[in-house]
Amino acid sequence: MGMHILGLGLNHRTAPVALRERVSIGDAELADALAELLERSTLLESAIVSTCNRTEVYAVVSSYKAGEDFLITWLARRAGLDKSDMLQHVYVHHGAEAVTHLMEVAAGLDSMVLGETQILGQVRLAFLAAKEAGNTGMMLNRMFEMALQLGKRAQTETRVGQLPVSVSYAAVQLARKVFGSLHDKRVLVIGAGQTGELTLQHLAAHDAKRLIVVNRTMEKAQELAERVGAMAAPWSALERELARADVVISSTGASEPVVSVEMVRRATGHRPRPLLLLDIAVPRDIDERVRGLDHVYLYDIDDLQGVVTANRRERERQADIVRGMIAESLQAYSRWLSEQEVVPVIAAIRAKGESIQASVMESLRNKLPELEEREWKLIQKHTMSIVNQLLRDPIRNMKELSAHPGGTRHMEVFARLFGIADEDLAEFGRQVMLESDANGSARLTFADFVQRWSEAMAKPSRATTDSSLHPVLR
Repeated sequence: MGMHILGLGLNHRTAPVALRERVSIGDAELADALAELLERSTLLESAIVSTCNRTEVYAVVSSYKAGEDFLITWLARRAGLDKSDMLQHVYVHHGAEAVTHLMEVAAGLDSMVLGETQILGQVRLAFLAAKEAGNTGMMLNRMFEMALQLGKRAQTETRVGQLPVSVSYAAVQLARKVFGSLHDKRVLVIGAGQTGELTLQHLAAHDAKRLIVVNRTMEKAQELAERVGAMAAPWSALERELARADVVISSTGASEPVVSVEMVRRATGHRPRPLLLLDIAVPRDIDERVRGLDHVYLYDIDDLQGVVTANRRERERQADIVRGMIAESLQAYSRWLSEQEVVPVIAAIRAKGESIQASVMESLRNKLPELEEREWKLIQKHTMSIVNQLLRDPIRNMKELSAHPGGTRHMEVFARLFGIADEDLAEFGRQVMLESDANGSARLTFADFVQRWSEAMAKPSRATTDSSLHPVLR
């Protein structure tokens, strides 16, 4: 029986929002869901990542087929669908593909908006919940830790999530570029629809404090203002608010301009400071002729769309850089898997060397009782030095071999060469696991890992043909 990493779920690309809502696992039910997965012997380790746009389960399984069958049935039951219907919406990743997918999720490459940064915090909370519940062990712990590190690198070392790729966000960014800071600027948002709400959210996120919403329906303006911490004004006050504003962002669904050139002329007639008008509506909300007024600067959706298009291209270029980082992290994870196999062998060999040295010291004490304690310490030091020097090269070679493709096959040979019994190896493997991961799964010892990985090495896996990866990832 081998050990395999499995990733299975559905997201905004594969399932409509109505289905995503039914399978979504909220904070209140996450503990119960994790407990249900923990009870399944099919899943040796498990973690759930569930957001508004995705629900995914990452698991270490003894059998791909058994793990897939259980998880698809489990999701179908949550959605109230037949398994065959659920199959149309789920995706499945094996081995290296599962690890790569998690890293892409953490880095925002699999989000609805490329480079989105909020998902990294959601992945972190999902991992902490699974770890606290006892669902994860050494393999998923390391996998999630590396994915979170990768996501952080993507945010700090690239611009994949820093460039505005929506018109509303681009409008806010332009306003910030013009004024430097929006903290003390009065910003008028015309329209309380979806675009208006998104615009207000972006403004609030960039420290804009003086926000006013004007809408034809006052009730809707008030509801939106309460949600985002803004103030609402009636439609009849539009011209008055124009006169008081520093920035105006308009996004109504009107068929004709709602801001005329005469309104803007009257609003700005006696004020020395500039007025920035950002028209992100289609059809346009602001009369094009206001461009001829002094101290008035108008940008429409075409002006902003050019910025958005260029930024999307740049995000794609930055995403390629992140994918290079992911490839490096995948190789690092593969090396880590290999290192875990050699640890109990090294520990057992070291222990045997120390045992032999201790036995020799005991024999010498019986034969040389007249020696003083200082002399015994000197002998102790030098005999242990012999043991360390004798083992240094073999241990270094074991570590190097384990990092090469197929190198872990030599571990059994090393154990036999040094006369390490299977039960001794298993005991040191168990100790290593307990020391390495205090929260590791009690259902699976490190000795089981070694045994199952060894068995898996003899079988070609369908996940990838990359021979440089650890067998668990191939």
